[in-house]
Amino acid sequence: MSQPDQADPQRIQLHADASGHASVIQLGQGTQHIYYAADSGPAPRALATAIRTLPRDISAFTGRRRELDRLVDAGSRAAESGQAVGIHVIDGMAGVGKTAFAVHAAHLLAPRFPDGQIFLDLHAHTPGQRPVDAGDALRVLLLTTGVAAHLLPADLDSRSAMWRDRLAGRRMLILLDDAASHEQVRPLLPATPGSLVLITSRRRLAALEDVVPLSLDTLHPAQASELFTRLAPASRSEPDAVAQVVDLCGYLPLAIGLLAGQLRHRPSWTVTHLAADLGTAQDRLADMQAENVAVTAAFDLSFNDLPAEKQRLFRRLGLHPGPDLDAYAAAALDDTDLTHARWALDTLYNHHLITEPARGRYRFHDLIRAYAHNLARHDAPAERDAAVDRLYSYYLRAAAAANRHIAWRSDPTEPPLAHSAAAVPDVDTRSKALEWLETERPNLTASVDHAAASGRYAHANHLAAAMYSFLRSAGHWDQALAIHQTAVTAARLDGDRLGQARALSDLGAMQRLTDDYPAATASLTEAIGLYRDLGDGQGQAEALNQLGVMQYLTGDYLAAAATLTEALTLHRGLGHRLGLANALTDLGIVQRLTGDYLAAAATLSDALDLYRDLANRNGQATALNQIGVAQHLTGNYPAATATLTDALDLYRDLGDRHGQAMALNDLGAVQHATGDYPAATATLTDALNLYRDLGHRLGQAEALTDLGIVQRLTGDYPAATATLTDALNLYRDLGRRLGEAMALNDLGAVQHATGDYPAATATLTDALDLYRDLGHRLGQAEALNRQGELLLVSSSRDDARERHDQALRLARELHNPLEEARALEGIGRCLIHARDTEDGVNHLQRALTIYRRIGVPETERVTATLAEFRSTTVVPDATGDHE
Repeated sequence: MSQPDQADPQRIQLHADASGHASVIQLGQGTQHIYYAADSGPAPRALATAIRTLPRDISAFTGRRRELDRLVDAGSRAAESGQAVGIHVIDGMAGVGKTAFAVHAAHLLAPRFPDGQIFLDLHAHTPGQRPVDAGDALRVLLLTTGVAAHLLPADLDSRSAMWRDRLAGRRMLILLDDAASHEQVRPLLPATPGSLVLITSRRRLAALEDVVPLSLDTLHPAQASELFTRLAPASRSEPDAVAQVVDLCGYLPLAIGLLAGQLRHRPSWTVTHLAADLGTAQDRLADMQAENVAVTAAFDLSFNDLPAEKQRLFRRLGLHPGPDLDAYAAAALDDTDLTHARWALDTLYNHHLITEPARGRYRFHDLIRAYAHNLARHDAPAERDAAVDRLYSYYLRAAAAANRHIAWRSDPTEPPLAHSAAAVPDVDTRSKALEWLETERPNLTASVDHAAASGRYAHANHLAAAMYSFLRSAGHWDQALAIHQTAVTAARLDGDRLGQARALSDLGAMQRLTDDYPAATASLTEAIGLYRDLGDGQGQAEALNQLGVMQYLTGDYLAAAATLTEALTLHRGLGHRLGLANALTDLGIVQRLTGDYLAAAATLSDALDLYRDLANRNGQATALNQIGVAQHLTGNYPAATATLTDALDLYRDLGDRHGQAMALNDLGAVQHATGDYPAATATLTDALNLYRDLGHRLGQAEALTDLGIVQRLTGDYPAATATLTDALNLYRDLGRRLGEAMALNDLGAVQHATGDYPAATATLTDALDLYRDLGHRLGQAEALNRQGELLLVSSSRDDARERHDQALRLARELHNPLEEARALEGIGRCLIHARDTEDGVNHLQRALTIYRRIGVPETERVTATLAEFRSTTVVPDATGDHE
C-alpha cells in the first residue's frame, strides 16, 4: 500500500492492518479523520482519532455563563499576548457536561486561532477499551499536521519533541477530550506560546504543571429547568413538574437530557407523570437511560477505573445514612486506619466520585450516592452489617467524648455499644466538642433514624441519648423531639425498659422546652415509674427533677417543692453531686417564685458552689442567672446587673442560645426597672428574637411582657396594649397561669393610664385572683398596689388605702423594697388626699428613701411631688432632717 510523502493532512485516514500497523487511505474533499490503532491486548487500546476541526456545537447548550466567560476571557488573552501556552483542564463527574462545555467554548474561541483546531478523543472511559496511549496519540497528531508516516519517530520522547516543534510559531486550538491521566496528556502539550489547549477529564489532573483547572459542578436549578424545556419544548407548560424532575436528576445534564429525550419521543407522557414515576421509583437510575446511553453506565466506567480496595470503600460509603462524612467515618466503615482512609478519599475525590464542599468533608452527588448504595447491596450481608455497626459505634464513642464537655447530667463515660476501634477526632475542649457535634449533627440524627429503621434499636437509643445535652443547649429542639421519640419507640420494640425510661425522660425535657406541658408531664411520669420499677435511683432522681420543673411552670408550687425535695434526697443518698446541684437550682427557683428570697439566695448559692467544684459551666451559668433574678427582686439592682451579665457571658461562651435568651430577658427587666429604657428595649428585643428562633413560646411571652412594660413606661400605650395582649394570649395557650397574671397586671396598668378605669378594675381583679390562687405573694403585692393607685383616682380613697396596706405587709414579709416603697407612696398619697398632709408627706419621704437606695425612676416622681409642698411647708428630707 502506497504511503505518499506529501499526503494532504486534511484528506487522509489511518487504519490498523492485521499486524497493528497504521495505513493511510486517501479520502475526498472536506474535513477528514485520522485514525491509529495499536496492537490490542486482552482489553484493546481505543482507536486514536484526531479531527482537524471541532465537533458540532450543541444548540441546546444552557447555563455555565460564569465559567464560560472565565475560560473565553483567559483563552482570548492567551491568543492576544502570545506569551504563554494556555492550558485549561475542565474536570467534573460523569455526565456533568464537560465535553459539551469545552466544545462550546472552543467554537467561541476558534476565530482567535487561525492555524486550525484539532479534536482528539483520548478514550479514558470508552467501554471495553483501554485509554489511548500517549505515543499513539502523538502519531495521529503528527499525521494531522502533515508529517509523513515513514518519518514518524519510534519512541515517545522523540514524537513529543517533533510535535512541539510542529506547533512552534503556530496559533492552534487543541481539544483533548476524556483524558485518563497526567502521564497520558503531558507529552501532548505544546512547549511554545501561541496555542490553546483544552483538556477534559473525569479526574483532577493535579500533577500537570502550569495548567488552569476549571471544575464543573451540576447545573443551577433554574438552568437545569431551562435545559430540560429546551430539549423537550412541550414541557414548558408544566414548570413545577419540570423543577421536580430536574431535582430528582440531581441537576446532572446527562440525566436531564436522557429524561427529556424520553419525554420528547413519548407524546402521551406528561412531565407530571414522569415526576411522579421518578419520585416513587425504587431505583431512579434505572429510569435514566435511552437506547445504549445510561447514567449508570457512565458511573460504571468511573467506578471500574478504581483499584479493588477503593471500590470497596466507595461501596461502603454508600451505606452511610447522612449527607456527608469525614475520614474518621470512612475509616470506621472500611475498617482501616485514618491515613489509608484519607488516601482512599483523595482517590475518589480525584476521580470526581465525591466532592469536598468543606475541608475534610466529603459528599456524594445524589445520583452517585444511589449508585454506590446499589453496588453495596451486592456485597455480603454480614460485611454490610459489620460496616454499619462500626460506623455507629464510632459515632457513639466520639459523641460520648464530646458530651463530657457539655453534659447536663451524668452519663456513662462510654455507651456499651461504643466498641469501635476506629480513631476518634480530637474533642478535648468544649469548643472542639461543640464544633464536632454541630458539624456531625445531620449525620448523627440521620443515624438515629436509620438505626431504628434497620432494627439496630440499641444504637438508635444510645445515639439519641448522646445528643441530648448538645441539642438542648444549641436550641435544635425540633430535631431533639424527633430523635427522642424515635428512641422511645426503638426501646419499646427492643424490650429495653431502661433505655425506654431514659428516652422518655429526655423526650419529656424537650416537650417542656417546646411548651407541650401535658405531653411532658405524661412522658416524665412514665419515666419515673419505669425507673422505680428498675430500682434506678439516679434515673428516677433526674426524671423527678424534670417533673418538678414542669410543676412550677404550671403554677403548682407545693407539688414542685415536694417533687424536687424527693429528687434532692435521692441525689444526696447516691452521692450524685451534679444531680444535687441541678435539684438545688430548681428548688431555689420555687423558693423565689413563692417569695422566700432569702432561702432562694442560700439554695442557689449552694448550687453555684457545687457547680464550681464540678467545673460545670452550664450549671454555673444557670445558677448565676437565677441568683441575678433574686437580686433584682430584692432591689439589689447593681448586683443583679453584674450577676446577670456574668451569666450572659458564660452562656455566650458555651453557645447556649436558650440560656442567652433567658439572661437577656432578665437583664432587660433590670434595665427597665432602673429606668434605662433604650437599653432595656434593645436587650429585650434581642431576647425575643432568640426565643423566636428557638420556637420557645414561653420565652417569647416573657420577653413580650417586659417589652410591654417598657412601652407603657415610655408612654406608648397602643404598642403596650398590643404587646401585652400578645403575651397574654401566649400564656393562655400554654396554660401558664403565672405569666397570665403578670400580663393582666401590666395590661391593667395601661388601661389605668389611658383612663379606661372600668376595664382596668376588671383586669387587675383577674390578675389578683390568679396570684392568690397560685400563692404568688409578690404578684399579689404588685396587683394590690396597682389596685390602690386606680381606686384613689376612680372611686374610694379608703379602699385604696386598704389595698396599699395589704401590699405593704406582703412586701415587708418578702423583703421586696420596690413594692414596699410603692405601698408607702400609695399610702402617703391617700393621706394627702384625706388632708393628712404631714403624715402623707412622711410616707412619701420613706418611699423616696427606698427609691433612692435601689436606684429606680420612681425617685423623680416622688421628688417632684414633695417639691410641691416644700414651697409652702417645711418638709423633712429623706434623711429625717428638716430644711
